[in-house]
Amino acid sequence: METFPKIISVDDHTVEPPNVWQDRLPSKYQDKGPRIVRAPLKEMTFLGGKFAPVMGSPGDEGPIGDWWVYEDLHRPLTRLDTAVGYDRDEIKLEIITYEQMRPGSYDVPQRLADMDVNHVQSALCFPTFPRFCGQTFTEAQDRELGLLSVRAYNDWMVEEWCGPAAGGRLIPLTLIPLWDAELAAREVRRNADRGVRAVAFSEIPPHLGLPSVHTDEWDPLLAACAETGTVIAMHIGSSSRMPSTSADAPPAVGSTITFANCCFSMVDWLMSGKFERFPDLKVMYAEGQIGWIPYILERADVVWEENRGWGGVADKVHRPPSELFTEHVYGCFFDDAFGLRNLDAIGVGNVLYETDYPHSDSTWPESRQVGEAQMGHLDADVVDRIVRRNAIELLGLTGDGLWAAAERKAVE
Repeated sequence: METFPKIISVDDHTVEPPNVWQDRLPSKYQDKGPRIVRAPLKEMTFLGGKFAPVMGSPGDEGPIGDWWVYEDLHRPLTRLDTAVGYDRDEIKLEIITYEQMRPGSYDVPQRLADMDVNHVQSALCFPTFPRFCGQTFTEAQDRELGLLSVRAYNDWMVEEWCGPAAGGRLIPLTLIPLWDAELAAREVRRNADRGVRAVAFSEIPPHLGLPSVHTDEWDPLLAACAETGTVIAMHIGSSSRMPSTSADAPPAVGSTITFANCCFSMVDWLMSGKFERFPDLKVMYAEGQIGWIPYILERADVVWEENRGWGGVADKVHRPPSELFTEHVYGCFFDDAFGLRNLDAIGVGNVLYETDYPHSDSTWPESRQVGEAQMGHLDADVVDRIVRRNAIELLGLTGDGLWAAAERKAVE
């Protein structure tokens, strides 16, 4: 291509600096809230889609790394959290320290520099320690501390990560207290008042012990999102369970079928009736790729047409699921040549681009080259919609692709 649009990535990641919660929680929670401890690794496995690290005690043998400690949870920083800049064959499941990761993982100026290298203008970032929808705080025991931790993360995200130093190039994605839909709705509105237009949610809430989208339990949250124009962003793994086939399946199995949870989740939403109850609601699937979507839409339409009488949806889904998809759902990809060859069956307006920085799957620093290679058969206007304009419209960005609230904050 003669020119390739500056990328707006809807799925990158931030590795939270050590002080995010220590600077924002009340003093009584300093020894219980999230904090970094440097300690040895006793053992660590990742089989059957389950990540199982064990922290050693001071003086134990084993590699030294930085651990997030929160209540009884010990979660290490790993090379998979921040793998960019390393040869693919050198990326292993190993514990690391902040000094061993690329500074752009947690430092705003360094992140902007790495975005420049990768032809990226703006980026929306999912969390690391809270996990992809904040389920770390949902699984904890102390609900008061959990709520304070969610709000502390959101304040850091809006005021620092996406603050003045970012110049509108970092787009905020906030968390909610998943254990209480009313509290979640209030947090959505609190952040919407300061310009936030995206909130993280679980792809399959029952995997977290939470109600499904087929119940009415989430309605306060959905109403708040619909009324404020806040998109519900669901990342693969946001149900604390990556797809796999057996307890001893190597990570390569799950990595190949990571889209499966997105597939299950999308069918849930299409058959839930929520898009008809909340006609302004929008959802997006981060890192799920798009090549699987055409068949699922075809099958969902057949089931709706032929089996809705006994399928439990006749009274709540009154239109073909493919029509609901077109109006409400966005698929996100970073490397999916097959999906792009079948774009007509998905919809040009339902596709968003991402780079997955700094994860091991990331196309950094060659996201432009990957995009050019895979989108070379598409018209320039279509490429611009995928790489930029769809995200601008969905996330309420300025015409230049920047977070609009950043300009208002700079003036204030």
